[in-house]
Amino acid sequence: MEITAIRIRRLALALDPTFTAAWDPVPRSTFPASVVFVETDEGLVGIGSGDTMESFELYEHLFLGRDPLDIERHVRVLETIAFHAARYWPLEAALWDLAGKANGVPAARLLGGAVERLPVYASWGELRAPGRRAEDALALVEEGFRAVKVRVAPSALDEGVAVVRAVREAAGGGLAVVVDLNQGWRMPGDVTPPLPYDVVRAFADELAELDVRWLEEPLDGDDVAGHARLRRETSVPIAGGEMARTPALLDAFLAADALDIFQPDAVLAVGVSRAADLASRARALGREFTPHTWTNGLGLAANLHLACGVDSSPFLEFPYDPPTWTPARRDFFLTEPLRQDPEGFLAVPDRPGLGVEIEEAELDRWGADA
Repeated sequence: MEITAIRIRRLALALDPTFTAAWDPVPRSTFPASVVFVETDEGLVGIGSGDTMESFELYEHLFLGRDPLDIERHVRVLETIAFHAARYWPLEAALWDLAGKANGVPAARLLGGAVERLPVYASWGELRAPGRRAEDALALVEEGFRAVKVRVAPSALDEGVAVVRAVREAAGGGLAVVVDLNQGWRMPGDVTPPLPYDVVRAFADELAELDVRWLEEPLDGDDVAGHARLRRETSVPIAGGEMARTPALLDAFLAADALDIFQPDAVLAVGVSRAADLASRARALGREFTPHTWTNGLGLAANLHLACGVDSSPFLEFPYDPPTWTPARRDFFLTEPLRQDPEGFLAVPDRPGLGVEIEEAELDRWGADA
């Protein structure tokens, strides 16, 4: 079997005009993404999604005619490209989808098959008032969620603490609370400096009093020493690494004992294979692994298979912030949106590969061929 073609559909999903992203001070009207199709001479097609795959046509020849199941080889090639250009990890996700289909099993099984489902946390994305978030938290409990992520704008820490307190008081101990400060990376054009260490340390101490499950991306994403210090000086577990550009950076965090929870995204950070290897080594040291998943349903599916394959996840991130961000909106080009069960778990689909199917009409509506 060999790769005969790689097709890319680029997407521009219009955001709800009322959506105020906690991590982005610049209002944006669209959410760019891509869907990658890897086609073979035997008729199998693997599908992946994530970033835009801009200019990938310059490197397509490095994969055509090759065995699609030689994933380690393709990962090494993608790493060389990432050094010079972009991170084309949606291609690796498509290769795992194809490998699962070739073997007739879910991709999670090829990645270790440790568990078949994981509890999810509702990952909020917007900034909302404390009273509104208290109502949102109660709704999550009714839907079976066991945890929630509250995003806090670095420019409004007091408001963030008030939201966390309101959620905690409303839901009690029945809903674990995660807090994301989103200082590990920046959206294009955002040159806002990260908060000073002492400010972050004081914020972490306030969160400790509210029994927060972990504090995510509290400092600049390259600040290994700062994360290690914060982890020593506060009782709140520290999470990060969701957009790490290289395995070497994640290795540095691991060597410095700087994180309690590692979060590299399978389709945005270092790919599926390297994230799985990191998860194994982190788990051996008593650390946790739960990948960032904020792309779309296909990106979520790739991270679901990764996390279930290695099983070191306390929860899996489930992007969900109704009414502006729902499974139907997030997974608009899938035939079946991914949804949690009544117990708050997300299961690996019982189909080969990533186990999801594409709604071509929606791709035609929102996408264009690269």
